[in-house]
Amino acid sequence: MTVPVGTRPLTAGDPLAGLLDGPRARGAFLIRACFDPPWAVRVEDRAPLTAMLLVRGEAWIVPEAGERVRLGPGDLAIARGPAPYTCADDPATEPQALILPGGECACPDGRALNGSMDLGVRAWGHRADGATVLLIGTCRMRTDVDTRLLDALPPLLSLTDAEWRCPLTPLLMEEIARDEPGQEVVLDRLLDLLLVAALRAWFARPGTDAPDWYRALADPVVGRVLRLLQDDPARPWTVASLAAEAGVSRAALARRFTELVGEPPMTWLTRLRLARAADRLRSGDDTLAAIARQVGYGSAFSLSSAFKREYGVSPQEYRDRAPASTGN
Repeated sequence: MTVPVGTRPLTAGDPLAGLLDGPRARGAFLIRACFDPPWAVRVEDRAPLTAMLLVRGEAWIVPEAGERVRLGPGDLAIARGPAPYTCADDPATEPQALILPGGECACPDGRALNGSMDLGVRAWGHRADGATVLLIGTCRMRTDVDTRLLDALPPLLSLTDAEWRCPLTPLLMEEIARDEPGQEVVLDRLLDLLLVAALRAWFARPGTDAPDWYRALADPVVGRVLRLLQDDPARPWTVASLAAEAGVSRAALARRFTELVGEPPMTWLTRLRLARAADRLRSGDDTLAAIARQVGYGSAFSLSSAFKREYGVSPQEYRDRAPASTGN
């Protein structure tokens, strides 16, 4: 049964849902890394977001700047690119391999490894039953829809097993080794679930400096408006129509929205529409006129003008540059 938008429950305990419902992993890179100490891998793939879930053993994540993080079984770390970092059994261990953009792997001196560490379906390292097993999921492309989320995260965050208690590990271990039709889609969705569970736990952790949009999504008035816009940005919204949906006056909505989100509702909607347009330009081949209709613009010309003001390039130039945006 479809629930009307206006009657959807607004749960203060899960304000990430509205933001994370739009962007989804597509063609994510998932692998089971298996090592015996000493081991170290330097990651220079410039990926926007990488989740590392330790199944067995011990690992350290050492960023270029900032504090290093130790992982025990069940612990998880999320690295926000494009800054490089090192995964190792010990911070002092010298890297034995480099991970480069596009999933390429090389020796520290630049020589290609040529698959010498492949261990079968989505498995890589020394041996399949190594002392350390690390599940790694990498989002290869930064879509503009999730820019607010990525910018709110530190370069490296971590959660202990006790802090996030996610039951996905056994399922990921099982699915990551399968090679069946549609398996990439299954793994993409599992990575989505992993990230939502982890980020929700991290933002809810005491002492975390949650961003404005997180708190705003939990507000009974502004949160409802944000969800309405997120669910249907193409609708011809006005401040008056949004205020009517939220049950407040136009002035009250404008004031409360700007106070909590940091910008007026129509400005936020414009940026959302253009972000959705940018996502479609990168990920598909729809015409500009079709994209304009999908995101709430009356014509390709009006979308093109607004897009160039926001991004500094035309939609076509942006689309032409799309392959280069992967991992940035």
